[in-house]
Amino acid sequence: MKFETLAIHAGQEPDPITGAVMTPIYQTSTYMQDGVGKPRNGYEYSRTQNPTRKALQDCLAGLEGGAWGLAFASGLAATNTVIQMLASGDHVLAGNDVYGGTFRQFDKVHRRFGLEFSYVDTTDPENVIEALQPNTKMVWLETPTNPLLSVTDIRAVAEALNLHPNKPLLVVDNTFATPYLQRPLELGADLVVHSMTKYLGGHSDVVGGAVVGRDATLGEKLAFLQNASGAVPGPQDCFLLLRGIKTLHVRMDRHAESALNIAGWLEGHPKVEKVIYPYLPSHPQHGIARVQMKNGGGMISFIMKGGREAAVKVAEGTRIFALAESLGGVESLIEVPAAMTHLSTVGSQLEVPPSLVRISVGIEHVDDLLADLEQALAIA
Repeated sequence: MKFETLAIHAGQEPDPITGAVMTPIYQTSTYMQDGVGKPRNGYEYSRTQNPTRKALQDCLAGLEGGAWGLAFASGLAATNTVIQMLASGDHVLAGNDVYGGTFRQFDKVHRRFGLEFSYVDTTDPENVIEALQPNTKMVWLETPTNPLLSVTDIRAVAEALNLHPNKPLLVVDNTFATPYLQRPLELGADLVVHSMTKYLGGHSDVVGGAVVGRDATLGEKLAFLQNASGAVPGPQDCFLLLRGIKTLHVRMDRHAESALNIAGWLEGHPKVEKVIYPYLPSHPQHGIARVQMKNGGGMISFIMKGGREAAVKVAEGTRIFALAESLGGVESLIEVPAAMTHLSTVGSQLEVPPSLVRISVGIEHVDDLLADLEQALAIA
């Protein structure tokens, strides 16, 4: 089936008892067993498995072209579980522009348990190969990155890693692109990670995370850790995420259409020093983005000529764009990453410019969004 059909139907058969078209919310913590140690259809306890969560997980696998999917209570819970596959002394090589929460988890949590982390510009695959160490077990990519929207050639990195003696796992955070725009598993990635809070949910009303893969052994390891660590979403959250996914393709096309319009307009504004958007010809990885992604997505970053003060004034001056963290909802959001989502990177090699503004373009009318940015920039 095509993506649009999978988004609505994958993993979601009508309820066998009532015929309900929408997957029911199985609001239960436990299940009656047919005998001692004989759970019915594999359901024994909802931390381990729940029918609503299973429908979501099967849907995620279908969307990413995976063999299995696992849902978590948040994107960082998914990240944490993936890292739990490693052991003390293992090394993770990550991109030098990752979500601030990812960096905080790597640097402030997992490093305390003997894991090693280093960061490199992954837009050049040669940088990745040169930075590998004998103990490198995992390469962690975001593409496009948060918040600088750098794009990495996933296929080139995957092919290079497959030829390397270490053959570390390649993990791609696909939150910004979503499986509608980009399919990392088909490009050679081993695992795909999502914050489902963002575009997959799409309505700023639920928090969730996901990991999807094809390798059965990796799936078994992560399913064990999912159950053992217990950071799973509840059935209500899974229901909301399934509902959001059904309109993902429609929303992403509208996000991208408006974002490209706004990005082009911002490039011509006298108070804006630089605009970063993957589908603009001025983007340094524009060619890769055009090949790897269906469209440019809904995220734009831009640097103000007036420095931090100007960035803050723009972010505080909008009326339709809400000053808020997160992204990917139907409503437009604006923030200053250095003081908000990426505050954890201050003083590190991942620190972002204080004059950087990040916007998540919603699905409001683009003319209203342009007018809002125009009046905010006028007072900056």
